[in-house]
Amino acid sequence: MNDETVLLGHGSGGTMMKRIIDEVFAATYGSEELAQGNDAAVLPAPAPGERLAFSTDTFVVTPHFFPGGNIGRLAVCGTVNDVATSGAHVKYLSVGMVLEEGFPMDDLRRICATIAETAREAGVHIVTGDTKVVNRGHGDGIYINTAGVGLIPEGRDLSGAYCKPGDAILVSGTLGDHGIAIMSQRENLSFTSPIESDAAPLNRLIADVLAAAPDTRCFRDPTRGGLASTLNELAEQSGVDMAIREDDVPVKDAVRGACEMLGYDVFQVANEGKMVCVVPAEQADAALAAMRSNTYGSDAAIIGQVEEAKPERGPKVFLETGFGSRRILDMLVGEQLPRIC
Repeated sequence: MNDETVLLGHGSGGTMMKRIIDEVFAATYGSEELAQGNDAAVLPAPAPGERLAFSTDTFVVTPHFFPGGNIGRLAVCGTVNDVATSGAHVKYLSVGMVLEEGFPMDDLRRICATIAETAREAGVHIVTGDTKVVNRGHGDGIYINTAGVGLIPEGRDLSGAYCKPGDAILVSGTLGDHGIAIMSQRENLSFTSPIESDAAPLNRLIADVLAAAPDTRCFRDPTRGGLASTLNELAEQSGVDMAIREDDVPVKDAVRGACEMLGYDVFQVANEGKMVCVVPAEQADAALAAMRSNTYGSDAAIIGQVEEAKPERGPKVFLETGFGSRRILDMLVGEQLPRIC
């Protein structure tokens, strides 16, 4: 990697972030589990047949409070969803706080109350934590790290490496809500229709899909880098092409309008309460019905399919436009929406 310093783009979820992960982190302390490239590591468990799912995430969003939630809700939902993508029953969370001297105690209490409320909603227990305080001007108020542990039932095996040509691609709801909600608060933008963060714990939605579509290949939450980066990651893991239909991807009119006004690609805008799912074609309708029966999946849609990649050019993601043409849908390059989680 030729970069001489760390840049904001290294945390974007796009190509720069992939580069720092591959060429710095994995190159120095990589392990077999880390190399799997999934949202949660799958590890041996003491009980025969069971396995552990383990994930960690750090949240640095500004502003700390925004329509639809706050940094505390993000911290719980983000890690619960990462662990749940493995098919695990999410059990326990840790919460680590880095607080800046002078941070309002009332704000801290509000954030902690939200953490407790969201953990109850997800059915997980917060069992350990840590607190550090840094000098005034050195911490942007509050950073939160959460780690989660879950148990994967015997016989369940999900991975982004399992996608096969012919599989269906689903998304659990409208794209771009979180990223645009954060940007509207940061830049004091107002819209005719209010835009709220979609942050939500999706472990029960995932369980519903697995009950309806037991041969599901994988789940992935399209956070930083949005749907475009997520599909490119899955395509590379499985060595396949992915094609989605622009007209079938659910996007709220207010979010679409905001993206057009701000010059953003909605497919690269972050989400915190949506899930991408790849299932065998014959189980797609059952998976869709399961998503739509969940509170957080009412706008779910089948948006495309997995295709065979051409060996001479490698895996690609394609967007079938409303005009009948196809264009390549690339990973996010650089930083589009700084500090959205």
